[in-house]
Amino acid sequence: MSTDLKIDVEVDARNLNCPLPILKAKKALANMTSGQVLRVTATDKGSLKDFQAFATMTGNDLVEQVTAGEEYLHTLRRR
Repeated sequence: MSTDLKIDVEVDARNLNCPLPILKAKKALANMTSGQVLRVTATDKGSLKDFQAFATMTGNDLVEQVTAGEEYLHTLRRR
């Protein structure tokens, strides 16, 4: 996990299933400015592929994905 990356907004999407983690991320990104960094913590294993597809479709940069036990940390940079 990148320790030098400044996280501007964090979203807790634990215990939420698809599509809720993506919807929470989309809502957070709408209130962020270009270049800001969002971290979403999810427990839905499907969120790994969901966030990859979401980043591709929206043009936001998927900076990092980390699996930490039963949690999945998705870090995106706002386009």
